[in-house]
Amino acid sequence: MPSLSADRSATSRRAALYSACIPGLGQFIQQRYWQGLACFAITTFLVVVSVGLGRISGRAAEVFFFMLLTLPWWAFQSYDASLGLAGDQPDFLRTWRRVWSEGHDIRFLGALFFLSAINDTIIIVQNPEYLLPFYCTKPSGLAGFATKAISPVLHTAVGCGFFRLRRWSLMLYLLYASYGMTNALVNLTCFGSGRVRNTLLITLIGFTAYILWRRRCFLTTADLERRSRFDS
Repeated sequence: MPSLSADRSATSRRAALYSACIPGLGQFIQQRYWQGLACFAITTFLVVVSVGLGRISGRAAEVFFFMLLTLPWWAFQSYDASLGLAGDQPDFLRTWRRVWSEGHDIRFLGALFFLSAINDTIIIVQNPEYLLPFYCTKPSGLAGFATKAISPVLHTAVGCGFFRLRRWSLMLYLLYASYGMTNALVNLTCFGSGRVRNTLLITLIGFTAYILWRRRCFLTTADLERRSRFDS
């Protein structure tokens, strides 16, 4: 006979899956009707704004807004469904506290780095002739391939470390951010302003400020050993 905890775990997973497919559906199934309506309404609003920005400013603005606000909210409300009723505190407040204390926001950023690595790889494969600006140069041949490969390789490594909250990934990210910002600034002086270059620079500054603010989420080897002893 399956245990009660196993039944609850399976129910929570189904609720999270339902809300991942249709925002708010998992909350509705849990009879959290107001929360379900709020999840559906907020997600719909963010999607509409994202599409509207795309029509006004182009595809890049649409994707940027979706990744920055719509997708995090979509993941948040799905995670909220997996937790069920909060009991003696507001459901969304309970969920945010769990996200904050367990570093799930950093893990979400790790997932974004994975997606970025896949996107970068597709762009490189589809546009082999494109020469990436690298500190006021546009190297070709093997050097050009190496400069283009830096981004997906670092994105994959940082994403892996962020997903597991490893301290080394914080250091690697700061190295990547230093490279990205200095390269963008140098290329800005040589090649002038550009939408992609400006967006990359602003995004890197914002992400770096947030990650430094949340640096206590990252665990050292000693932290992992202490946690392992505590759990056992």
